[in-house]
Amino acid sequence: MSKKEDKNIKGDKGKSAQGKTIALNKHARHDYHLEDRYEAGMSLQGWELKAIRAGRLGIGDSYALVKGGEIFLFGAQITPLISASTHVIADDRRTRKLLMHRHEIDKLIGRIEREGYTLIPTAMYWSGNKVKLELALAKGKKDHDKRATEKDRDWQREKQRTMRRHNKNA
Repeated sequence: MSKKEDKNIKGDKGKSAQGKTIALNKHARHDYHLEDRYEAGMSLQGWELKAIRAGRLGIGDSYALVKGGEIFLFGAQITPLISASTHVIADDRRTRKLLMHRHEIDKLIGRIEREGYTLIPTAMYWSGNKVKLELALAKGKKDHDKRATEKDRDWQREKQRTMRRHNKNA
């Protein structure tokens, strides 16, 4: 293999590293029972893409709704850069259309309307040069469910500590 081909292989590794996470919704697991996950593209404007590349994004309070057979993202904040174009009025919390296949949208509409689920974004990431959003079908947790989850998490942590202490002494 020539050096030129070797350089191309190394260059491909760098491009595959673009499939990285942009933002996570860490409160989603705490506030909801997450079930099925779906991947959706997003319809973005140019200034939004530049702001996302700069890391000026928040999806903590966002959710997705179905309107007219299409899915829209509400509440996601993309703060515009200072150098944004002056002829574009940048609305940081505008409603953004999500791009999915028709059969996926129909399946989601059925579960949302019949079974009372909510669509919650859990992660935003790069897929090549496109921004993808991971949506989860979720049901809200009650306060006692949240306490039980914390109790289980603490118990698992304590169990791990005990096992580590036991293994050190053996």
